[in-house]
Amino acid sequence: MRERIAGFLLMIFIVPLAVLGYLLIVYIGFFGKTERGRAGVRALDHFVNATLFNGYAWESVSSHAWREQHRWWARFIIWFTDKFQQDHCRRANKREQPIVDLVLKKNLHHRTQ
Repeated sequence: MRERIAGFLLMIFIVPLAVLGYLLIVYIGFFGKTERGRAGVRALDHFVNATLFNGYAWESVSSHAWREQHRWWARFIIWFTDKFQQDHCRRANKREQPIVDLVLKKNLHHRTQ
């Protein structure tokens, strides 16, 4: 119960900051440095993967889709990203899979005590 209360209190502060961060990404996308915008989009990608697709927080939607090719949503994401960059999901997974394997091997995905 304490964890739920702490999570709720944390979300009171995090959600407004996340909205502000999203608006900043949009602004940076038009007027700022590409590197800063790319880092923000990458963080948003990982957030979406963890929340909407029940994936790992350290993995992108594209990499997750490649691992889960048998699912309808993954096939759609692979098809969609191929329209912009051929083999995007496969290459994302090739780049990120060693990180996923390391985190799982070291049990870094378990809750801290």
